[in-house]
Amino acid sequence: MKRAALVVLTFSIAARADGLFPPWNDPLDVPLPTWAHSVASKKSDTPIFAAPGRIDLKRATTIAGARLPLYGSQRGAQCEGRWLHVGAASWLCSDLAELSADAPTDDPPPVASDGLPFRYYFVGKNGASGYANLERAGEEAPDEDLDPGFAIAATEERESRGQRWVHTRHATWIAASDLGAARASAFHGEDVGLSGLDFAWVLRDRLNVYNAPNLSGKAAGTLTRREVVKWREEKAAGGGVAARISDDGETPARWVDARALARPTLAPPPEVTNERWIDVDLATQTLVAYEGSKPIFATLVSTGVGRGNDPTATHKGTFRIWVKLLSSTMDNLESNDKDDSAHPAIEGPRYSIEDVPYVQFFDKAIALHGVFWHDDFGKPRSHGCVNLAPRDAARLFSMTTPKLTPGLSAVLPAERVELGTIVRVR
Repeated sequence: MKRAALVVLTFSIAARADGLFPPWNDPLDVPLPTWAHSVASKKSDTPIFAAPGRIDLKRATTIAGARLPLYGSQRGAQCEGRWLHVGAASWLCSDLAELSADAPTDDPPPVASDGLPFRYYFVGKNGASGYANLERAGEEAPDEDLDPGFAIAATEERESRGQRWVHTRHATWIAASDLGAARASAFHGEDVGLSGLDFAWVLRDRLNVYNAPNLSGKAAGTLTRREVVKWREEKAAGGGVAARISDDGETPARWVDARALARPTLAPPPEVTNERWIDVDLATQTLVAYEGSKPIFATLVSTGVGRGNDPTATHKGTFRIWVKLLSSTMDNLESNDKDDSAHPAIEGPRYSIEDVPYVQFFDKAIALHGVFWHDDFGKPRSHGCVNLAPRDAARLFSMTTPKLTPGLSAVLPAERVELGTIVRVR
């Protein structure tokens, strides 16, 4: 990842003594209308701040039209109207929003069965043209040219003048004939039971199973890529290591080459804490989510292809998530870097992927996020980010803090209110 298009910007309630339910009003100000139950921003990515008038304290951004809860109001600088209290450490200027009699939005954005929040398409080998106006699409000069391999997220499709058009989330119409639908990986991680991290994933397309740890002779069977197997014990086998995947007492025993397995390993919390945190193991390309010292979920990931301080490496260390976005555009259009190893689905030096899903930045521009352009989880693959299968990315996104509540497109932590989840890379 070379650049993330990233537009992101308490719960202290000054309640009236006689006010039992929101919205609460400043007793010295004109009361908010009694019919107002929510606040709707007038456009996408309207900024929310952690305190009235503190535009240096960015807190979140909104989804256009979504209705946020209304808790109260307060006058303050940087807003001609008044600051509306819309959530924990969250204030929105009334100049940029409208009061609504409707209840707040309760439901998060829908997620498809493949884990993706939108439908995605890749631009074909001949490139594509984008138009702002569907009625004149294809008849006038395009408003945008897209290179082969660029990826777009769609909001709708329509027929016009005998052909089908796809409307992107960035308000561009593209001929469907110039696009190919993305196919997300069906892979997903595993819940961790009472027996703990006693399993592993097969990394090879075909892995022989033997009845003895010497891993020789006639194979007793085969396993396929990403099958989940138990890990019962390991023994030296010639120049390598054999892992027993059969239960204790099971006959005949079953052994495989341990080098062909990715096994998540138990790790102590990075500090004395009972909070939820995430452990990323570069050696095994696995991720484990914990509640304190208890593992609760594990999966395969793809981390950076670089090592050490290389710009394409996933850096070791302990971090906290500093911003979460429902989606973020990632590209290298402002870079002179000609290496495109992170996104081999894209042929050529330039890439642009609109609305990469479930993005959680933890180390500057390095993030946990979902991918739909490869299915190589268990191997390094990225420019430094931690790539996740879509269903795993959606699950982790819902588990971590700060919480992205309905109506928000992005959220940052707030001091003393909601810290970002710890992410440790080792």
